[in-house]
Formats: sequence, C-alpha cells, structure tokens
Amino acid sequence: MSSWLGGLGSGLGQSLGQVGGSLASLTDQISNFTKDMLMEGTEDVPDLPNFGREENEATHAVLRSENERLKKLYSDLEEKHEASELQIKQQSSSYRSQLQQKEEEISHLKARQIALQDELLRLQSAAQSVRPGSGSVPAATTSPSFSYGMSHHVSDFHEDDMDFGDVISSQQEINRLSNEVSRLESELGHWKHIAKVQGTQNSDQTEICKLQNIIKELKQNRSQEIDDHQHEMSVLQNAHQQKLTEISHRHREELRDYEERIEELENLLQQGGSGVTVTDHSKICDLQNTIQILQMEKVESTKKVEELEDKIKEIYKRLSSAEHDREVWKREQEKLEMEKRQMTEQCERLKLECSKSQPLALGQRDMVTEEEGTLPQSSSVAEVLRLQQALTDAENEIMRLSSLNQDNSLVEDNQKLQMCVQILEKEKSLLNQEKEELQMSLSKLSNEYEVIKSTATKDIDVFSQVRDLKFNLEVKEQELNQRIHENEILTAELEELDRQNQEATKHVILIKDQLSKQQSEGDSVIKKLKEDLVDEKQRIHQLEDDKMNIIKELDMQKEKLTLSEQALSDLQLTKQKLEDKVKDVVDQLSKSEESNFSIQKENQELREHIRLNEEELSTVRSELTRSITQGSDSNLKDDMLKEKEIEVRNLKQSLSEIEQLNEHLKQVAVDLRTENEKLVVACEDVRNQLEESIAANNQVSLEKNAMLETLKCEKAQLEAELCEAEKRQLTEANKYKQTIEELSSARSLSTSALQLEHEHLIQLSQEKDAEITGLKKSIEQMDIDHQQTKESLLSSLEEQKQLTQRINEKEICIMKLKEKSSELQKELDKCAQDLKKNETLRQTLEEKERSLGSMKEENNHLQEELERLREQQSRAVPGPEPRTPDSTTELESELSRLHIIKDHLEEEIRRHQKMIEDQNQNKMQLLQSLQEQKKEMEEFRYQHEQMRIMHTQLSLEKDEEIKNLQKTIEQIKAQLNEERRDIPTENSDIFQETKVQSLNIENESEKHDLSKAETERLVKGIKERELEIKLLNEKNISLTKQIDQLSKDEVGKLTQIIQQKDLEIQALHARVSSAPCSQDVVYLQQQLNAFAMEREKVMVVLNEKTRENSQLRTEYHKMIDIISAKEAALIKLQDENKKMSTRFESSGQDMFKETVQNLSRIIREKDIEIDALSQKCQTLLTVLQTSATGSEAGGVNSNQFEELLQERDKLKQQVKKMEEWKQQVMTTVQNMQHESAQLQEELHQLQAQVLVDSDNNSKLQVDYTGLIQSYEQNETKLKNFGQELAQVQHSIGQLCNTKDLLLGKLDIMSPQLSSGSTLSAQSAEPLKESQAAEPCESSQLLQQEVDDLRRSLQERDARIRTLQENNHRLSESVASSSELGRKEHEQSDLEIRQLKEKQEVLQNLLKEKDLLIKAKSDQLLSSNENFTNKVNENELLRQAVTNLKERILILEMDISKLKGENEKIVESSRGKETEYQALQETNMKFSMMLREKEFECHSMREKALAFEQLLKEKEQGKAGELNQLLNAVKSMQEKTVTFQQERDQVMLALKQKQMENSTLQNEVQHLRDKESRLNQELQRLRDHLLELEDSHTREALAAEDREAKLRKKVTVLEEKLLTSSNAMESASHQASVQVESLQEQLNMVSKQRDETALQLSVSQDQVKQYALSLANLQMVLEHFQQEEKAMYSAELEKQNQLLTQWKKKAENLEGKVLSLQESLDEANAALDSASRLTEQLDLKEEQIEELKKQNELHQEMLDDTQKKLMSLMSSTEGKVDKVLMRNLFIGHFHTPKNQRHEVLRLMGSILGVRREEMEQLFAEDQGGVTRWMTGWLGGGSKSVPSTPLRPNQQSVFNSSFSELFVKFLETESHPSVPPPKLSVHDLKPLDSPGRRKADVGMPQSSKDIAEPRAGRRTDLNPFLAPRSAAVPLINPAGHGPAGPGHLLLKPISDVLPTFTPLPVSPDNSAGVVLKDLLKQ
Repeated sequence: MSSWLGGLGSGLGQSLGQVGGSLASLTDQISNFTKDMLMEGTEDVPDLPNFGREENEATHAVLRSENERLKKLYSDLEEKHEASELQIKQQSSSYRSQLQQKEEEISHLKARQIALQDELLRLQSAAQSVRPGSGSVPAATTSPSFSYGMSHHVSDFHEDDMDFGDVISSQQEINRLSNEVSRLESELGHWKHIAKVQGTQNSDQTEICKLQNIIKELKQNRSQEIDDHQHEMSVLQNAHQQKLTEISHRHREELRDYEERIEELENLLQQGGSGVTVTDHSKICDLQNTIQILQMEKVESTKKVEELEDKIKEIYKRLSSAEHDREVWKREQEKLEMEKRQMTEQCERLKLECSKSQPLALGQRDMVTEEEGTLPQSSSVAEVLRLQQALTDAENEIMRLSSLNQDNSLVEDNQKLQMCVQILEKEKSLLNQEKEELQMSLSKLSNEYEVIKSTATKDIDVFSQVRDLKFNLEVKEQELNQRIHENEILTAELEELDRQNQEATKHVILIKDQLSKQQSEGDSVIKKLKEDLVDEKQRIHQLEDDKMNIIKELDMQKEKLTLSEQALSDLQLTKQKLEDKVKDVVDQLSKSEESNFSIQKENQELREHIRLNEEELSTVRSELTRSITQGSDSNLKDDMLKEKEIEVRNLKQSLSEIEQLNEHLKQVAVDLRTENEKLVVACEDVRNQLEESIAANNQVSLEKNAMLETLKCEKAQLEAELCEAEKRQLTEANKYKQTIEELSSARSLSTSALQLEHEHLIQLSQEKDAEITGLKKSIEQMDIDHQQTKESLLSSLEEQKQLTQRINEKEICIMKLKEKSSELQKELDKCAQDLKKNETLRQTLEEKERSLGSMKEENNHLQEELERLREQQSRAVPGPEPRTPDSTTELESELSRLHIIKDHLEEEIRRHQKMIEDQNQNKMQLLQSLQEQKKEMEEFRYQHEQMRIMHTQLSLEKDEEIKNLQKTIEQIKAQLNEERRDIPTENSDIFQETKVQSLNIENESEKHDLSKAETERLVKGIKERELEIKLLNEKNISLTKQIDQLSKDEVGKLTQIIQQKDLEIQALHARVSSAPCSQDVVYLQQQLNAFAMEREKVMVVLNEKTRENSQLRTEYHKMIDIISAKEAALIKLQDENKKMSTRFESSGQDMFKETVQNLSRIIREKDIEIDALSQKCQTLLTVLQTSATGSEAGGVNSNQFEELLQERDKLKQQVKKMEEWKQQVMTTVQNMQHESAQLQEELHQLQAQVLVDSDNNSKLQVDYTGLIQSYEQNETKLKNFGQELAQVQHSIGQLCNTKDLLLGKLDIMSPQLSSGSTLSAQSAEPLKESQAAEPCESSQLLQQEVDDLRRSLQERDARIRTLQENNHRLSESVASSSELGRKEHEQSDLEIRQLKEKQEVLQNLLKEKDLLIKAKSDQLLSSNENFTNKVNENELLRQAVTNLKERILILEMDISKLKGENEKIVESSRGKETEYQALQETNMKFSMMLREKEFECHSMREKALAFEQLLKEKEQGKAGELNQLLNAVKSMQEKTVTFQQERDQVMLALKQKQMENSTLQNEVQHLRDKESRLNQELQRLRDHLLELEDSHTREALAAEDREAKLRKKVTVLEEKLLTSSNAMESASHQASVQVESLQEQLNMVSKQRDETALQLSVSQDQVKQYALSLANLQMVLEHFQQEEKAMYSAELEKQNQLLTQWKKKAENLEGKVLSLQESLDEANAALDSASRLTEQLDLKEEQIEELKKQNELHQEMLDDTQKKLMSLMSSTEGKVDKVLMRNLFIGHFHTPKNQRHEVLRLMGSILGVRREEMEQLFAEDQGGVTRWMTGWLGGGSKSVPSTPLRPNQQSVFNSSFSELFVKFLETESHPSVPPPKLSVHDLKPLDSPGRRKADVGMPQSSKDIAEPRAGRRTDLNPFLAPRSAAVPLINPAGHGPAGPGHLLLKPISDVLPTFTPLPVSPDNSAGVVLKDLLKQ
C-alpha cells in the first residue's frame, strides 16, 4: 500500500515540476497516515484483553495528531495557492500589456490608413479641379473601398482565453487592412502620376519622394508586424490547445486518484470502526508497543548504518593514504635501488683496492718480520682488517637492501591484509554485540512466555474482569462513533482541500508549461550555439590542417627549389664548358682566318714579286736586245743567266715555303676536324648529363638562345667577309691567270709550275671554305638538336616529378591506412580482452549463483528444523525444558550468520552486475567505434580506388601526350632538315610551342595536384557544406522553375495588357487622323504616358511580388527540408526504438506521438504562410484591377480589358491549381520516398532471386537442348548402324553362298583325288619305272590346284571369320548402343519431366514475380527519377566545383603568363646586355684588326724598303747579304706575329673573365630576386592564411549583420527604383515618338502570345500527367490507409477481447468476494457466540500453541511464495522496480527482529541471490548488522499483508514481478462483505500440524473421526483454528470459522484499497504497465 502511494506521489511530483514538491509531501503524508492505519492491525497479538482502554486512547491521540497535521497541510496549501494566484496574475497582466501594445499598433495602422485615404481624396479633388472629366470613375472606386474598410473593423482582444476562431478573425482583419493599405497606396501613386502629367507642379517632388519613402517604410513595418503577429498567434494557439488538453487530462486523472483515495480512506475508516471488538483492543495495544520498539530499533539501526558509512569512509581514506604510502614506498625503493647500485660500485672498488693492498700488506709483513720481529701488528695489517670489515658491512647492507626490495610488495600486501583484518574484526565485534542483544531479548521473551503460561493457569477469576471490560467496550464504542463522525468531517475537509489542490495544480501546470517552453527555446538556442561552436571549431581545425598542408607544400617547393638550383648550377657548369669549347672553336676559326689573311698577304707579296720579276724580265729583254744590238760580251750573258738561276732558286724556295704553309694549314684543318669530333662526343656527353639532370630552367635556354643568336650574327658577318674574300680571290685569280698567260709565252716552265701551284692553292682554299661552311651548318644543327633534347628532357623530368609526387602521396595515404588498421587491430584486441574478462566474470557470477542456491536450500532445511523444534516446544508440557532456548539461540545465531553471508553476497553480486553493465557499455561503445572506423576505412578505400583510377587516367593521358610530342618532334626534325635556311625564325616558334606544351603539361599537373589537394582538404570541410549546397541547389532549381512559370504567366498577362494598350493607341491614332485637334492629341499623349507609367509600375510591383514570392518559397523549402531532416531523424529513431522495443516498447509510441504533434504544428505554420501568400496574390490582383480601372478612365476598349482580366484570372486559377498539384505531388513524393527505400530493398532482393532463377532456367534450358541434341545424334547413329547391319547381313549371305559352292566343289574333288591316289599306288608297285613320269606330272598339277584351292579357302575362311567378328562386334555395339540409348532416353524423359515440373513451378513464380515487378517497377521509376534528379544536382555541383577549379587555374595561368612575360622582359634585357657586350667585343676585335692591318701596312712598307735595298744590293751584287736580311726580317715578322697573338689571347682571356664575372653577377642578382620573390610569396601565403582565418571569423560575425545590411540595401534599391521611375517618366515623354516602333512590336507581342498559349497547352498537358500520377499515388495511399485501418481494427478487436476477458475475471472475482464476505459474516457470528462460552478459558495454552502453529503456517506460505518469487526473479533478473525496492527497504525497518531474516530472504530473491548463499550468510552472521524490512507480499509485513496465491494464478509466475504486482493489486481491488454469523456448533476442532494439509478439503465427519482428541475438544476457540481454515484470504473454497476482526485474519481485500483492473497487452512490458498505473 505504501509503495503504491509512494509511487503515486513520485508520479505527481514528476508531473508537477517545480511546485510538485508540495504535492509529493502531501502524498507522502497520506502514505504515512495509511501506513499508520495499516500498521495498527498487522502484528501478532497475545490474547490478553487487558489493554482495551489504552488502545482507544492511543487511537484517539493518533487521530488528533492526524487532524493537526491535516490542518497544517491545509494552511500550507492555502499559502501556496495564494502564491500561485499572484504568479498567474502577473503573467496575465504581462499578456494583457502585450495585447494592448498590439492593439495600439493596429490603431496606428488604421490612423495611417485614414491619413492615406485623406491624401487620396485631396489628390482626387486636385485632379478633378484640373481635369473635370476624368475623375468620376476613380472616386467611385475609392469611396466603396473606404466604406468597406470602415465597416469591417473588429473589436479588440480583451479576453485572456481567446478561441481559435477569434485568432482567425483577427488574422483576416489584419490581412484585409494590409490589402486596403496596398490598394490605397497604388491609387495614391496613380493619382500622383496623373497630377504630374497634367502639369500640377504646385506639389513639390520632394514631398512626393518623402511620401513614397514613408509609404515604403510603412509597408515594411506592416509586413514585419503582420509576420510577427502571425507567428505569435500560431504559437499561442498551439500552446493554448496543448495546455487545455494537458490540463483537462491531468485534471481527470487527479480527480480519479483523489476519488480512489477517498474511497480507500472511507473503507479503512469503516473497517477500523466495524472491526474493533473486545479482543482487538489488546492486540492494538500490543501492536503499538511493538511499533514503538521497532521505531527505536529503526533509530538504532540508522545510527549503526551511519556509523558503518563513517567507517567505510574512514576505510576509503585509509586506502587512499595506503596508496599514497605505497607510492612513497615505491619512491624509497627506487632510491634504495640507486643506493644499492652505488654500494655495489663502492664494494667493487673496495674489492679491487683490497686485492691491490693484500700483496702489499704481505710484503710489508715480510719486511716487518725481517726488520722488527718484536712488533705484533703493522699499520698495513690494520688497514686490511678495516677494509675487510667495510667489505662485510657493505655485503650485509646489499643483502638487507635486496631483502627489503623483495619484501616491499609483501609488506604492502601485509598492510592491506592487516587493514582488512582490522575492518573484519570491528565488524565481528559489532556483530557479537548485536548477537548478545538478541540473546538478551530472547531470554526476555522466554521469561514473558513462562509468565504468560503461569498467569493462564492461575487466573481463573477473569470472568469478572471480562464483564468490566465489556462495559468499558460499550463506552469506547460510543467514543468510536464520535470519532467516526469526526473522521467524516475530516474527509469533507479533505475533499475541499483536494479541490483547492486541483486548482493550484492547474495554475502550477500552466506556469510549468510556460517555463518548459522557455527552457526548450533556451535549450534550442544553446544547441544552435553549440552546433555553431562545433562548426567553427571544425573550420578552425580544417584551416589548421590547410595551414599545415600549405607549410608542407612550401617545404616541398623549397626542396624543389634547392634541387632546381643544384641542377641550374650543374647546367651552368656544362654551359660554361660548352662556351669555353665554343670560344676555343671561335679562336681556332680566328686563327684560320688570320692564316687566310697571312696567305692572302703572301699572295699579294708573290704578285708584287712576280711583277718585279716581270719588270726585271722586261729590263733583261731590253738589255738582251741592246746586247744583241750592241754585241756585248758573253760574260755578261753568263752573269745574267746565273742571276736568273739564282732568282729561280729563290722562287722555288719561296714556293716550297708556301707548300709547307699549305701542309701546315692542312694539319690545322685535320686538327679542327678532330676537335669537331671531340666536340660531337662532348655534345653527346652533355646530352647524357642533361638526361641525368633533374630540373630545367627556361631562363638558361633563353640566355643560350641569345648567345647563339649573337654567335649566329657573328657567323653571318664572318660568312659575308669570307664571301667577299672569295670574290676578291676569284678576281685576283683571273688577274693571275692573265699574267701567267703572258708570262707563259716568255717563261713556259716557270709559269706552268706557278700556275699549277696557284690552282692547287685555290682548290685548297675553296675546299677549306666548304669545310668551314659545313662545320658551321653542323654546329647549327647540333645546337638545334641540343635545344630539342633539352626541351624533351625538361618535359619528361616534369612528368617524372609529378609521378614521384603522386607516388609519395599514395605512399603517405597507404601509411595512414596501415596506421588506422593497426589502431583498429589494437582496439579489437582490447575488445577481445574485455570479452574474456566478461566471460570470467560471468563464470564467477554463475558459480556464486550456484552457491547461493545451495545456501538457500540449507536455509530451508534449517527453517524446517526450526519449525520442527517449535512444534516440539508447543507439544511439550507447560513446564518448559531448559534446552529449548539454547537450541533456539544457536539457530538464531546461525540465521544471523547466514544473513551476514547473504548481505556480503548481495553486495558482491551488485558489484559484479555493475562491472558487467560497465563492460557491456564499453563493448557497445567499442563496437560503435569499430563500425565508425570501418566506415572510415571503406571511405578511405573508396577514395584510394578513385585516386588510383585518376592516376591511371592521368598516366594514360600523359603517355598520349608524350607520343604526340614525339610525333611533333619528328615532324619538326623533318621540317628542320628541309628548312635549315629559316632556322633562326623557326627556332623561336618551336621554342614557344614547346614552352606552351610544357606549360600545358605543367597546368595539367597543377590541375591534378590541385584536385588531389582539394579532395584531401575538402573531404572533411566540404562534407558539411555539400549538404547546404545541395539544399541551396534544390531550392534554386525549384525557384528557377517557379520563376520561369511565373515569368511566363506574367509575360503572357503583360503581353495581353500591352496588346490592349497598343490597340487603344491605334484607336487614338485613328481618332487623331480623323479629327486633328491639338488638345485631343495632347490628351491622348498624356494618357499614353500615364499608361506606360502604370505598366512600368505594375512591372515593378510584379517584380517585387515575385521576389517576395521567391523569398517565401525559399523559406517554405527550407522548412520542408527541415521537416525532411526531422523525418529522417524520426526514421532513425524508429529503427532504434524497434531495436530497444524488447526493453522499452511504449517509449517509441510516445516519441511517435511527439513527432506527430511537432509535424502537425509545423503544418499549421505552413498553412498560415500559404494563407499569407494567397492574400499577397489577392493584393496583386487588386493592384492590377486598380490599373485596369485607371485605364478605363479613357473609356477605350473596356470590354477587351474585361475579357483580358477574365483570362488573367483563369490563368491565375490554373497557376494556383498547378501550385496546389505541385505541393500535393511534393508531399506524396516525400511520403513515397520513405516507402520507396523499403520497396527498393525488397525489389533488390526480388531482383537477386529473379536473376538466380533466370540463371537456373538458362542452365536447365542449356542442359535440355544438349540432351535433345545428344538424343538426335544417337537416333542418327542408330539409323546408320541399322543400315550398316543390313549391308553386313547381305554380305554375310553372299559369303555363305560362296562358301557352300566352294564346299560342294571340294566334296567333288576329294573322292577323285582319293581314287587317283589308290590307282597310282597299285600301279606303282608293278610299274614303278615305266609309268613314273606321268603320275608325277599329273600329281604336280593336282597338287598345285589343291594348293590354290586351299589358299583360296583359307583366305575365304579368314574373311568369314573377320566378317563374323565384325558382325559380332557390330551386334554387340548395336545392342549396347540401343541399351545406352534406352537408358539415356529414360533418363532424358525423367529429366524432361523434372524440368517440366520445375518449369511450371518457375513459370508460376515468374508470373508472381512479374506481377510484383510490375507493381514495383512504377515505384522504381519514381525512385529512379528522384535518383536522376539527385545525380543531376550532383553533376551541377561538380560542374560548379570544376568551374571554380577552372577559374582558379585560369587565374594561375594568368599569373604564370605575367610571370613569363616578366621573365621574357628580363631575358630580353639580358639579351640586349649580351648584345651590347657582343658589340663591344666586336668593336674591340675591329680595333684589333685595325691595329693588325696598320702593323701589316708598316711591315709591308718595311718589306718594300727591304726589297728596294735588295734590288740596290743586287745591282751592287750583294746577294748573300740580301738573303740574310730577308731571313732576319722574316724571323722578326714571325716574332711580332707571335707577340701580337699572345697579346690578343691575353686580351680575349681578360674579356672572357669580365664576361664571366658579369654573367655571374647577373645570376647572383637573379637568384637574389628569386629569393625575394619566394619570400614575398611566403609572406603573401601567410597573409592569405591570416586573411582566410579573419574572413572566417568575419563571416561568422557578419552573418548576424547581413540582415541589417540587406535591409539597408533594400532601402537603397527602393531609392534606386524611385530614380529609375523618374528616368522612366522622362523616357515616357519620348514614347510618343516611338509609337510606330510600338506598333511593330505589337506584332511581335501577338506572336509571343501565341507562343505562350502553346506553352499553356503544354503546361496543361503536364498538369494532366501530374493529375494521373497523383491519382496513382492516391490509389497507393488509399491502399496503405486501408491496410492501416485493418491493422487498427485488428488491434481494437484484440483490446476489446482482452477487455471482455478482464470483465469476466472481475465478475468472477466479485462473486468470490461475495462468498468471502458471507464466510466473514459467519466468522463474526462465531466470534459473538465465542464470547458467551466459558469453557474456552481452560484452553488458552492450546490457543497460544495454535497461534504459533498459525505463525509457522504463515512462514510456510511465505516460503512457498518466496520460492515462487525466486523462480519469477530468475526469469526477470535485472528488472527490479525502484518503488518496490524502496518500499522493501522501508518495510525492513518496520518488521520485528525475529522476522527480519525473512525480509532479507525476500530481498535476496528479488535481487537474484541463491538460497545456499543466503543460508551461508545467515550461518556466518549471528547478530545481523542491518535489519531490513518485512516481506512485501509476504507474512510479516506491515505495509502489505501476505497473499497466498490461488491455484489458477500459478501461470502468473511465468511473467515479470511487476506484472505479478499488478495482478495482486487487481485481486485486492474488490470490496469486502461483512462476515456471516456462525453458531458454536459450526466451529471446527483443530488437528495436528502434520495432518492439517491433508484435511483442508475433507468434510466435517471425517475430520471428527480422524481427530484423536475429539472427545475432549469438541468446542474450540476460533483463535486456535489453522491458517488455512481461519483466514480465507481470497480463495472462496477455504470455508471455515473466521477469527476475530483482526487485519491479519481478515481477507486482504478488506484491508487494502481497490483498483480498477487494467487490460495489460502481452506486448507491453510489466514496467510500462506499472508506470501507467502509477500515472493514473
């Protein structure tokens, strides 16, 4: 009972929130009252009637205290009620103030409306004053609107409790007011425009602008206020409805609870009033005494518990201190170890010193013995002894330290054990004290027992006392009636209090709901903020990761830079080498040129020499002629000849010298060739070096190109100079030829030789020139090839770099995956270890449970022994034996031990359960983490596979690009071979092409790197953004579609309006043409301008409305997305609920209800938004109508306008229908999407099955066709075999015929042969010699024929045999083939049959599956469409991403181009510098050449002087001296030439060094620039990172400021619109000029109208299609609804059946209660008759014994119930109710000490402790530390009496304990009937306890016969009746005499309150049922 009321109190406390504490205290007080009321009648009573008066007084005191307590409670409740009323008043005042504010805002709006209407009227009057004809229609339009606006005002909201209808009416009024305001604004604008057009320039434009701004501000404020009001109203409506429903529900529940409580209290009071008899008073007094004793014991036990808790805390403190000491010990141990090491080191040192000192000591001893024999000891010996002692001490210390180190752990363990021993000893001492106390109480009880016995035997004078007591009883009964009356008054007051309580709870609930809403809103805000925080943290982490990645990339780039710089240095070295070689080649060329010059000079000298010779020859000729003429002497001739010979010799010598020079030149050419070959080899080496080099630099190549261009220029100059030299040589050769021809006539020999030598020299010079040109070309080709190879190597190196980078990235990914897998494996190992630990714990638990069971069994045995001992005591003589108390004390001590053991075991079991739960939770967490990591692994694998695919694709693309490049290189080579002349021009192009290709490759690689980096970076960050982007894309797509539709519709409408206006313009033109009045023209132009302005305004308004519509649509779609997300979350929650349905089944339904409520709330909000949108559409219509009315002012084509408006309305209706259809389709599609997921899974399964079946079918068909083919083949083989058989048989027949013929011939021939042989034998004897020849010849002939025949026979026999064998074989083969064919045929038939059967089955299955596929294909199509839509969205997103990437790449390309341009500029500047240096070098060279030429001129002059001197000397005859001089001159010339060459070389070396220094300085400068650039880039990247972080933070901060900015922008845009409207007004004046162009546009507009009509038809077709699809969807929905209805009806039927069953059970129980009441009446009558009896006083001892036996019976019943409860608890382990455990815990302290072990046993059975363990606990603990509560639903409880179950209730034990409790409450819920009165004869005698069980069902006669002492005990007291007979509890079969009106002896249905039986469904768990019951 107390548990029930406690549960009720807790439920109310939970429901009532903050003020629920007062109600909980009330319920606790009521439960205390009921406990006290119940405790008054639940204790065993001794039968002495001496305490009646005291008992009445005690009850009186209790009632007084209860009255006072109730009064206090009433006062507290009144105070709380007043406080709650104050709070409610405050809240209502705040709500009223808010309503007043809203009403004031509405009044302001109305005032503004009135002001606008006044302005409108003023403007109309102004317009009428200006133009009297045009103001009639607008006035007519405005006045009714104003009257309408004034008439439709609704009263303000003055009441607190508004209905939903009032809210709707207020919403309608607000919408109407907003519509009127918008209409009035449009009219205002119209009239203002008319006033402006007509020339009313009195009103300033500034005022108009201000008014327009004010109107717009008012519009914005009004729209904001309307939206806020709508939102607030919807929230208030929902809150109001929810509050009403919750309050009504709670009110009803509380009313029921209070009614039930009142009924229970009334029943209790009635029972207390009716059941008090003479004997009850003594019992009540005893019970009160026992209650006081128990309370004292409770106080003592609480003190003991607190002391134990303090002790436990102290133990924990000691444990912590011990752990601290342990740490200190560990540290000391480490220190000791360190000291030990030091000691060991010192010991070793000492040992070494000892070992060193021992021989020294021995030597010293010898010395001492030798020197001083008298001295006993030396100093060395003393030192040795001291060292030995130190050694021993050190060793001892080492041993001690080791022992200490070893024993540290033992010491710690010993300390722990000592602590445990001390704790156990303390507990033992406490237990011993309690044991002693119990023994004392037992001794007291035994003494009291003996006193009672003695008083029973002695006090026979009790009759007089009984009479007095009867008198007193009557008095007390009167007092009791008075008390009952007072109790009724109290109940009335309680009802009033309950009513006030209900009102207070209502207010409290309202306050609680408001607070809960505020709390939920705050929680939602907090959640949002937390989510934002988490998102920002994730962003920060992403940024940090990006930063790290960028830093890594920077490091990589730095490494690459270092590598490239190294490669650059290598390339520069190679370049320098090449330049050196080129310079060497240039030097050699310059040398060759110098040699050419020297040869030319020598040629010139030779020419001069030849000329001189010719002159001399001429002189010689002249002299000869003179001599001939004069006849000079011959001596002169001889002299002359000698001189000529000398000259010829000189010439020969000069020729030989020239030949030597030529040979020298040849050698130089050969050397040049070898050097060229070496250069080729060096170029190849350079190529190899280039292939080995890593990075390439464009600048180097450009510089080389510049150098090469300069070299080419120089080469071209040199070629030009060579050509000029050749020309000169040719001219000179021609001259020489002429001179030689002239000389040949004179001196043929000398001239011929000279000519030959000259020709040879010319040929040599030409060959050298050709070789030089060839070498130049080869050098150019080599340079080109060098460049090409460089470029190809660069591209290949870049590709290799990219590939290496990718490989590194892949390796990093693989390493990460490996690390994750290792982590996962570690976690798996941990999980496995935890599982092993769990298994071990489970095993230990099972073992402990087994030990508990054994303990319980032992406990039962001990109880049985105790009961036997008690029975022996009861049977024994009144004189008590001295041994019985000793045995009882021993047994009780054993029981106390067992209790202690049980407590320990329970604590251990709890610990283990906690451990198991923790480990299960850990296991679940680990499993979840494993699943998450598996998912991550799968994602990583997927990414890895994607990367692989990308890598392969890129590699393939790169291979293709390499192939293309190779092809292009080959083509370029071919072109180069063809076009070597245009090399300088083409080189740059090729270089540019290759550069572009390389750039493209770099860009592609950069793309790939970027894509990889982005995928790796944005995998984490963009996952969150992708969802938002998807949602935004969906919204954008839907908005674009809607905007397109709206724009199409609006365009159609506008085109219609424009057409109408154009028609009106045409009509006006016609009028103008007919009546050319200037005023009409002006008027018409003004009207045209007004119409154009109106059209523009309408367009502006329409645009604004479309924007608003799109915004609202976006909001609507956002809400839909939120709903879909919530639905997805719902689905997840439902899945989780399905998983958890085994434990908590009702929680899912609650969640479902909550989600349904949330969805209904959201749908209501959406409906309100839709209403607002529709009203905005109505405002648009009103605007259009006003414009239409304005256009009608002219009175032109009004019918057309009306028709167009009707068409527009139709189109709007169609658009609305389309939107409604679309919304319905969206909702149905969303519903179907949820269902399609399940259907898709089923479809996939079915498809898999169909595939399997189709595979089986195909296999079977293949097998079937194979069998058919084999069968046909066998048939053909059989036919062939038959044909062959026929042929063989025919041939056998022919052979048989031939055989017969041959045998016949042989038979004919054989007798002839035999007769011939006999004749020859007879004749041979007489005529041997004469007739020898003839028989020989004949015999030979016969023998030959015979042989022939035999041969033929043998052949025929062989053939026959072969044929027979063949025949036999064929027959066997035919038989075997036929048998095989038959078998195969039979098998094939069987298989065919089986296949047919399978085919039929499969066909049936296929038909069914086809139907399923047809049914689900539609669903598949819809899901496919959704999928395609999603795929399209994904593609759009990908395109967007790719566009962004392309933009980034384009920007990077631009940057790279700019860098390239910068580099080109730098390179061009460097090239110019190099050109400048080259020009300086050429200038230097030219200066050198000039100097050389001047030197040559000087030398030539010297030579001329020398020749003149020589000639003079020749004339003088000094030839020898001349030669010497010539030789000296030549040597001097050579020296000078060598000096000049050395000087030139030194100058060139200096210049080269200067050039190298300058190039090095340039390179250093370039590297510095690069470093600065890189530093700038680093800084830029850092700044960029900081900016990104700042931008992220700014975005987070700016997200809040955007709304304000956007609003400002809106205002700015409105101002811009005003300006644009002014501009449009100025443009409208020009519209009169453009009327003709408008007419041309009219045709276009008509065409557009036709197109829009076609589009309308198409859209109508689409609408029809949508309608069809919707109908299909509705059919599906109806089908689902029907199924749901069927499910609900089935569930309803089940519940109705259960209700009927429960009703039947209730009726049965009511019948049983009636029978019990009858038996009770009989028992009461027997009690009345028992008071008359006097003979029963002699039998008091027997009564006491029988009462004890009843106690034993109670204990037996308790044991049975506990056993059953144990079985129940074993089935429902771990499902212990908190309320039950709390009540058990409280009840333990209310039980007497001798029955507490039963309570502990019950608790052990609930907690799953075994009986053996319990018995062990009781055996170990004699005193018992804590005395727990009495058995709940058992014998000794005060809160609830024991209920032995009926036999039909045994099935309940299979269910849980909570269900048992519910059943118990149901059985106790029927009212009791007063017991029937019995006569004295109806009382049954008692029998022995051994036979009681057997005699329950026996009749009275058999019992009387079976009774051994029936003669002496015919009339018995009902107190001595057994439990089974006296107390009939619930079983109506147990008839018999009832005891007195004691609560224990009554049925429990009288004592406990009644409950209405609840139908418990088998699906719901018992915990849920209990919770529902407690809620009620």
